[in-house]
Amino acid sequence: MNILSISNLKKIGREKPLFTEVTFGIQEGEKAALIGRNGTGKSTLLATIAGVLQPDEGSVVINKEAGVSYLPQTPSYNPENTIREHIFKSSSPKLNLIREYEELCQEMSDAASKGISDGLQHRYDDTMHKMDTADLWNYEAQISSILSTLGITDMTRKMGTLSGGMLKKVALAQVLVEDTKLLLLDEPTNHLDITTIYWLQNYLHDTKRSVLMVTHDRWFLDAVCNNIYELARNKLKLYVGNYSQYLEKKETEAEIEANTERRIESVLRFEREWLLRGPCARGTKIKARIQRDQQLINREKFQADKGFTFEVKGKRLGGKVLELHNISKNYPKGYVSAKEEGGVAGDKQQVAFSPSYVPVIKNFSYIFTKGQKIGIFGDNGSGKSTFLNIITGNLEPDSGSIDVGVNTKFGYYTQNPVFKDTSLTVLEYIKETAEHMTLNDGKKEVSAAKFLEEFGFEGKIQHSPVSSLSGGERKRLYLVRLLLENPNFLVLDEPTNDFDIFTMNILEQFLEGYQGCLLLVSHDRYFMDKTVDSLFVMEEDGNISGFVGKCSEYIDYREELKKEEREELGAAKGSGSDKSGNLNVDSKPGEGLEKAEGQSKKKLSFKEQKEFEELDAEIPELEAEQKALEEDMASSDFEKSKKAGDRYKEIARLLEEKYPRWEELAERA
Repeated sequence: MNILSISNLKKIGREKPLFTEVTFGIQEGEKAALIGRNGTGKSTLLATIAGVLQPDEGSVVINKEAGVSYLPQTPSYNPENTIREHIFKSSSPKLNLIREYEELCQEMSDAASKGISDGLQHRYDDTMHKMDTADLWNYEAQISSILSTLGITDMTRKMGTLSGGMLKKVALAQVLVEDTKLLLLDEPTNHLDITTIYWLQNYLHDTKRSVLMVTHDRWFLDAVCNNIYELARNKLKLYVGNYSQYLEKKETEAEIEANTERRIESVLRFEREWLLRGPCARGTKIKARIQRDQQLINREKFQADKGFTFEVKGKRLGGKVLELHNISKNYPKGYVSAKEEGGVAGDKQQVAFSPSYVPVIKNFSYIFTKGQKIGIFGDNGSGKSTFLNIITGNLEPDSGSIDVGVNTKFGYYTQNPVFKDTSLTVLEYIKETAEHMTLNDGKKEVSAAKFLEEFGFEGKIQHSPVSSLSGGERKRLYLVRLLLENPNFLVLDEPTNDFDIFTMNILEQFLEGYQGCLLLVSHDRYFMDKTVDSLFVMEEDGNISGFVGKCSEYIDYREELKKEEREELGAAKGSGSDKSGNLNVDSKPGEGLEKAEGQSKKKLSFKEQKEFEELDAEIPELEAEQKALEEDMASSDFEKSKKAGDRYKEIARLLEEKYPRWEELAERA
């Protein structure tokens, strides 16, 4: 079924058309990505399809039976709305009924101690009957599973109190739970941690809904998309396949176009000489030849993608780079009574409330050596940015010491850079640091203007004030200035959020050849894989462990470890540290990162065979129990109905975990 049809779409930008003659369609179940350089109009095209912007020409037709859900880069919200009100703000009858059911459950629970009125009981029974009639219990369980996975538990919190990462998760949840068949997602992975991105990747891969998204996460593109639409030179072009296949086709295409260009230039060399002789244009054949030559001369010439690479000549690191000795950092988390902390019951002084502290970093020691490139892995809120701020001296640890080498010069890219004077032009701001960059060979220099061009600041924008830039443009400008300062210890906190894929390739090439130390926080697994060779893993209890290998290898290892833990029913709980490559903090400089073991086996092991047999018996039992619960859920007894509903959700969550594992083992059995 055709979900989306677009015909001859055109949109004018500030100075020129962003795109013209855009015609394509999306089929049911298709997963497509929209890629292109910053400023080509990707977000504008997505917003136009969603109906947020009106096209200057052309039409957008969405199948009436499909419906569309749109996630913009910066979602709008009412700060006074609760999370529940925001997520269920859709006009979908199904979502309205589920919202009504959840609100009634809350009312029934609140009123249970005082006694439930007949009116409230009647409304509850009526809503339960409607849920039964519409067969919404499975849908409601799916919504609960999505919210739980995204860490959205308190639905009464106001939107205005949420962090940037949680706002993104709530906006994403609101889109995913809607009863539509087309998802339009603009940078859905921004501000999400790697664990959540991994879940979202699997969700979008498995869903039957159609997807059209803008993202710079190349690993995500490869795993989800089966079609790539490239927006370049105001035109849209389809490449069938995932991102890796797109790259292969682009390489072949560039080679063919370059060869064609060479042949045309060879012909034109002869034709130009003929034209310079001033042929008489009286005959029809001569006129046609002259017209053909003029068309060839004025043709749109092939332009290969820029291959800008650079390695800077930075300040040399000394023998001592950076040493961390037993650093710790704690943050207060609410208040608990002294009795809960071990005080004596009944003692008035002990019962008085006192702060409860949560360890973010606990007794961590490490000695950095020249050339180390380490990524930091952890969920949102695990303390990654806190760790970077302590290392760079912007935050004091609660205990421990930091010893920085005499020659160590930090370059710290923060998520929210501060500009002292936004009246400066873009070029003036960069020239405050340096007018030229000396490359690693010590001879060649790159001007500040040229450097800006390679990072997307071309033409008039170089002479525009910093105040006129968008938030994303300011972040990119800040990174350009940082690199021009030639630091020998780069600390980068989420540098890729506002970069297109092409600019990220330039940064990757720079970091691959970078001679100094690198400490990187990024949610982009592809970027992490290309630029770092080991990880600091931020644990929930404040410990920091180590892993030698790529980010994707660590994710695979962690998934394998979870499977082993399930197989052994927790017996291997204490053995994970030996395999995870925990840091040996008392080691010699640079030591302490051990390679993780344990690759997935091709054939079923004895334990896997046993697990497969258990799942084969357990899944039908859970399905039967879930079916039986439907009758209890329709009961007029609120407590009985609520208990059955909770168990129904729990079974749905268990089955969601067990089905993929059973299928995986069944394929290898």
